[in-house]
Formats: sequence, C-alpha cells, structure tokens
Amino acid sequence: LALLPYLQGCRTERIPCPSPPNSARIAFGMYSCCCVMLRLSMTPEEQKAFWRNVQFTVDKDVVRTDRSNQFFRGENNPNVETMRRILLNYAVYSPAIGYSQGMSDLVAPILAEVLDESDTFWCFVGLMQNTIFVSSPRDEDMEKQLMYLRELLRLMHPRFYHHLVSLGEDGLQMLFCHRWILLCFKREFPDAEALRIWEACWAHYQTDYFHLFICVAIVVIYGDDVIEQQLATDQMLLHFGNLAMHMNGELVLRKARSLLYQFRLLPRITCSLHDLCKLCGTGMWDSGYIPAVECTGNHPDSDSCPYGGTVDEPSPKSGSEGRRGLKSREVFPFRK
Repeated sequence: LALLPYLQGCRTERIPCPSPPNSARIAFGMYSCCCVMLRLSMTPEEQKAFWRNVQFTVDKDVVRTDRSNQFFRGENNPNVETMRRILLNYAVYSPAIGYSQGMSDLVAPILAEVLDESDTFWCFVGLMQNTIFVSSPRDEDMEKQLMYLRELLRLMHPRFYHHLVSLGEDGLQMLFCHRWILLCFKREFPDAEALRIWEACWAHYQTDYFHLFICVAIVVIYGDDVIEQQLATDQMLLHFGNLAMHMNGELVLRKARSLLYQFRLLPRITCSLHDLCKLCGTGMWDSGYIPAVECTGNHPDSDSCPYGGTVDEPSPKSGSEGRRGLKSREVFPFRK
C-alpha cells in the first residue's frame, strides 16, 4: 500500500528513501495553485453553475461514503471534509471529466492509506489518467471493455458464455459486471483486498486490462450456479450482487493471474483481443513469442483485418452465426 503514490506517479524519488520535505512542499504547492486558487477565483455565475453541476452532488455523496470505516466515521469528521475538497478541486482541475457518482468510492480508500490531501489528490489524478478500469463518461469505452470481456469468457469459460448468448442481447450486456468495472471492485471486496487488486491492475504487468481477468476469475469461481440453475439476466444480477463482500479476494487474484498466464501461452488469439496489451510497453508476449492472429471477420469498415489476421472460412452450419459476428472458433482448454 505504500507504493500507491509511486504507482500513480505523484512520487518519483527512490522508494527506499523517506519522502524529502521539498517533495511534499512542491506537491502541496502545485495542488494549491492548480486547484484551490482556480476554484476561489470563479465568478459568481461560475460558482452557481459549479454548485449546481458538481458541488451539490459531491456534498450528498461524501457524507455516505465508507462511513463504516473508522477513518470516516462520526459527525463533523475532518477526513470527510478533506475528501470533499479533493473531489471539488479535481472537478476544477479536470472540467472535462468533472464529477460523477462513484468517484468518492475511489478517493476514500486512497485518502485512508496515503493520509495526505495533496498526495491523495495527485494519486487520484494518476488513477483517472493512467488506468483504464475507471468510471468513464463515454459509452464507447465501456462497450469496448465489455467486448473484450465477452471474448475472454468465450475462450476461458465457454459454458458461461453460451449461457449469456442464450439470453440474447440482455445477457451479452453483462449488467452484473458493470459495477465491478466502474467502481474498480470497490464494493465487491473489503478495502484491503480491493486495494491489492487495484495495485495489481496499476502495475500494467503483461496487459493493460488485468481488471478484465479479475472479472473472468470471479465468473469462473462463483458463476457455476448461474449455469446450473439457468439464471435469467435479472437473477444473474442478484446472484453476483449478493456475493459482494463475501468473495475471497486473494483467491480471485490468484485465479486472475493464472488465467492471464494461460492466455499468454495461447498459440493464437482473435484479432478482437489484439489490443489487450497495446499500452503496456513491450506487451504480454515479451519472451519473443508472438501468437498468430485469427480474424473474426467482423470489420465492416475494412476489406481486410487491420491486425493482419487470417480468416477461416465458416462451415455451412455456422453461416448464420458468422453474420452476427459470433462465428464458431476454436476454444482452448483453460484449467479451472
């Protein structure tokens, strides 16, 4: 947990050394200049708009965030006011994102660990800038992650994937996992376990989308009842919702690492999963072995696969599925 400021880039000195006083003063000075002064210099009209669009929602959210945590418990708790200032100042610092419900869930555990307002602010800035598994105002970002997740489930847990397909479009939307992604598993695990998962994702080791392997691990470990009982979409949502705070975070993390390792050994991948390691430097295949790319055939804006993938001709039986982009493809065995 001491690595939080380093993983998010708000500390750059050597890790074994104590934080020098100058570093803390510089961070606080940048925080004051970039955010506090901007907020205080607003015109009356800007202040009214800010209160209506941001502050009103922040004030409602902070007083009900993590109140069971001793750090935020009690009336007139100064730590709650600190969290409020961080969120308001972030909305000024990044007006394009502003504030959306759920951000207080992300700031609270960081503040409780870092114990410094300016460092927590810059950690939160790094969280929003440098990680993919965060609240996003754009629907296309969420849809891209759901597409990756559907493909991973097809490879790693085909029985569960086929159950989703049998439920139609509602099943493939996977509403049960939206909160996992938007709130970074914050409401699924106790704070200590959630932070360990965050740090594993922030490391960007072998993939930028490790949080999706966490999602698959949860389904692999706790999703068999969904298949056996043939649960409908709303029942799936209730099933996984009832698991919140009752799942074993260490087990889920180990399973996610195992699934990533097995995925890394695949002789070929579909082109729809090609960008899972796009942003993480040399990529997950840093041993020099690069898997073959198999084209899904679902590129309406291009005559050929943009990733150089090869297309296998579908059999006559799978022609109808091929037109929907669900062409029959080989599924590799993954250990449960």
